[in-house]
Order: sequence, then C-alpha cells, then structure tokens
Amino acid sequence: MKLYQLLLSLPLSLTLISACSHQTLVQDTKQVDPIVVSPVVPVLDQWQVEASPSSDAEANADLWQRIINAYGFNQDIDNPRVQSQLNYYKRHQSYMDRMATRAERYMYYIAEQVDVRGIPGELALLPIVESAFDPFAYSHGRASGVWQFIPSTGRDFGLTQDWWYDGRRDISASTIAALTYLEALQREFKGDWLLALASYNTGAGNVRKAIRKNKRLGKPTDFWSLSLPRETREYVPKLIALAQLIKHPQKHGITLKPLINEPYFASVNTGGQIDLSQLSEISQTPLDEIYKLNPGFNRWATKPSGPHEVLIPIDKKEIYLENIASLPSNERMKWQRYKVKSGDSLITIAKKFHTTPNALKDANNLSRSMIRTGDQLLIPSAHKSLASYSYSAGSRLAKIQNSSKRSKNRDKIEYKVQGGDSFWEIARDHDVSIRELAKWNGMAPGDMLKQGQKLVIWGQKKQRKNREVIRKLTYTVRNGDSLARISDKFRVRVQDLIRWNRKKSKSKYLQPGQRLTLYVDVTN
Repeated sequence: MKLYQLLLSLPLSLTLISACSHQTLVQDTKQVDPIVVSPVVPVLDQWQVEASPSSDAEANADLWQRIINAYGFNQDIDNPRVQSQLNYYKRHQSYMDRMATRAERYMYYIAEQVDVRGIPGELALLPIVESAFDPFAYSHGRASGVWQFIPSTGRDFGLTQDWWYDGRRDISASTIAALTYLEALQREFKGDWLLALASYNTGAGNVRKAIRKNKRLGKPTDFWSLSLPRETREYVPKLIALAQLIKHPQKHGITLKPLINEPYFASVNTGGQIDLSQLSEISQTPLDEIYKLNPGFNRWATKPSGPHEVLIPIDKKEIYLENIASLPSNERMKWQRYKVKSGDSLITIAKKFHTTPNALKDANNLSRSMIRTGDQLLIPSAHKSLASYSYSAGSRLAKIQNSSKRSKNRDKIEYKVQGGDSFWEIARDHDVSIRELAKWNGMAPGDMLKQGQKLVIWGQKKQRKNREVIRKLTYTVRNGDSLARISDKFRVRVQDLIRWNRKKSKSKYLQPGQRLTLYVDVTN
C-alpha cells in the first residue's frame, strides 16, 4: 500500500493550521484556521521524486491536454464569481506567459502525482492560484513555496525548516504534502472538493462554522451558498476560471505556451553534503537552474544531514553520475581550519563565518557546544563568493532590499534592530506601514525580528532646500548637556532626537558618556 493510501485510511485526529497564505494574481492574502487531518507525515519514496512517463495514449501529447483529460470538476458552472476571475486572467497574457515558463520545470511531476492518486486534474493547477509557480514566493501570511505552506502546517507534514533548508519550497516534498493534505480535507467534507479547496485556503474550522450557520438558517451548504471570507469566495472561482481558460484558450483570446508531457528533472543522490556550485559543474547545469530545481536549499550547499537527494535536468543525469563517481570527497565542500581563541564560542564563530552553531557541530562531530582555546575546527565555506549564489536566501534578500523600484520617490534608510523592537514600533517611528516594512525586507509582519538584524526602510523623499545633505552622526553626551541644548546645536527637533534614540536608554535623563544617534543636515 502506498503511503498516501495509508494516510487516507487512518482516522482523522490531529488539529493543524491551514496550509496557505497566498500570493495570488489579484492580491496578497492570508488565512490561519484549524482543520483535522491524519498525524502521519509523508515519507518520500523514489516514485515520488522521479516518476516514469505515462504509458497511455497521451504520453507524447501536450501536458496541458493531459491535465484537461483528468479534469473532475463541473466546468459548466455559470457563476458571476467565476466569470469575474476569468475576465481578469483573460486580460493578462503576460502573466500567463510568466506562469507557464515557471511551470514547465514542475508541472509534469505534479501531474504525475495527481494521476497516481486518481484525483481531479484541476488540482495540478492550484500552484498557479497559490504562487504562479514561483518556488520562492513568500506571502505576508508567512506562507512559502509553490504550494504556500505556513510554518506550522509544513512541520506537521514533515517539511523541515531550518537555516540550511526549507522543505516548504522543496518541489517534491511540498507536492506530496499538499496533495495528502487536500485528500484529507476532501475526506473531511465527504468527497466535496470545492469545500476541501475552501478549507485549504481559509481553514476547515471556518468552513465548518459557515456550514453550521447555513444549516441553522435552513440554507444550502454547498460552497457557493456559504458565507466565507472574501479571499476564499474568490479562491475557488480562480481555480475553476483557470481550468476553463486552459481548456479553451483560443475561445478566451489567450495563447497558452505548450508544455511537453515528459519529465523535466531527475532525482540523484549526492552521497552527502555538497557545494551547489560543485553540483552545477559536475551536472553541467547553470547554478541558477540548480536553485530553481532545488529551491528548498537556503544557502550555498546542501544540508549537512540531508536531504541528499537533489534534482537536476533529466538530460544531465548520466554526465552527473559519471562525474560524481570521480569527484574526490575532499572537493565536495571547501573547508578551512580555525583555531579556537580565548572568548570564542560556537555562536561567535558561526556568526563570523556565515554559518550556524549546529552546522559547526555537525562538521566537527561535536556532541556538545563546549569548545576550548586551541581546538581546531573545520569551517565549511563556499567555493565561490557568496554573491555568486544568486538564489540563496542572503542573495534574494539583498535583491529585495536593494530593489530599484523602491527608490523612485523614497529615501533608503538602513536600520539595525535593537532589543525590544517590533515591526509596529519601527514602522510608526519611520511613518511607514507594517506591511510595507515587512515586504521591503522579504518578511511577513508575523515574523520575529532579531537583535542586530539589518532592515531597509524606504521613507518618502523630503523636499530639500539649498542641496540639503543629511548624514547620520553619533554624539557623545557631555556634562551640562540637555535635549534642548543638543537639538539647538545641531538644528534638529527635540521630538526627532527622542525618536531616533528611543531604544538606546530606558532612563528619562541624559548621562555623560551616553552616545546618541542624530540625522543632521551637514550643509548647516
């Protein structure tokens, strides 16, 4: 019996949080309500990572047609909500083009998994609604990956999330988890896929509540009759509209990029941790493509403890197997030796070398965090400059923070998070919205801030007179200083002086030697 069949045969007993807060075509969305599914989590088998081509008559046909042939929903729905979403998609040919270009890497695998389970083909289109097939999509509701799992649901389905790796973005692992989740929801609602989809979006608790309300009022309890959040009322119609559009693109004035009904990638074993640039070289695959096929990896290498299965273009499998067999073990990773100094700890060393204490423990077979002066540690390091790994978490963040789109009518401010800071306080102090602040830094408003973390804030540009030049200065308080005296000396407002230094001291009074931050017009 396959694992997913075992899952579906077990009793529903675990309360989870809804899997998806979405980055959709129309707007960013969020939902976080409980559902009930099996506590068993999926384990990846080979069939789940590299499926064989379908043996039916459609094996060489266009992949879109294969999905259409597996449709299971009523496509003749005449509903204004569906028509509204259909009209929107019809007006956005460029969006459909971008989506299809991304989908060509992943869609065959997803269609295979849908076929294996015998579930409606429309579900293979759900990542379009969720993320437009962007594996690095991250919503304001903290959902990540093409299937947009939030952290808690991802963990409940065995999707590991740590410094090295985020399984929510892993194409094969997240697909298995999402389809298992959807099947459990469909069982929960007695075979009703529309209610299952609504629950995937807003949480089964909200759907059950809406059903109970309609029953009390003597109303129908189908999806179209329920009073659900606006996002969910649009979510299911989006999928149906897409299914209609993809089935009849010419009728709706859309050109649909053909997708070949053949595997795009193969799963290969690395035999241990490996630098992604080395993986790129021995598989003769561009490094950017390695990241797009393996978006779960956050850094410049695979995770020390695995997974050691990676995806590469299927036509590169043979050359990879040949080259990996001849690659010396000491060339998989670049290592440097470090002699522990007085005052060192795994935390300080990890910070210095852009890694984590746990990674150092793994690399040096340490069972505890205790290290002594004079110890020799092996430090994993990248073969190339960190900037070369353009889809690593750090590179993606830098790109977001430095986006030229932000700077058109705004000033860039770099802010270092201090103890006790929150998104609300920082946004208030800089007169920006919390959602803007989070988005500029590749985060969600619910994410935790860490002391010392660097944020970018894009504030509205001020009209400057006489070529005003603002500089950040540090001033050391002297005997006899007061806020009024300092503000007068530097020609700034007392209110601004207090705001700039709100977190620096809990005391209401200035102390000699205290260091203050000021933003001063140096032309004065």
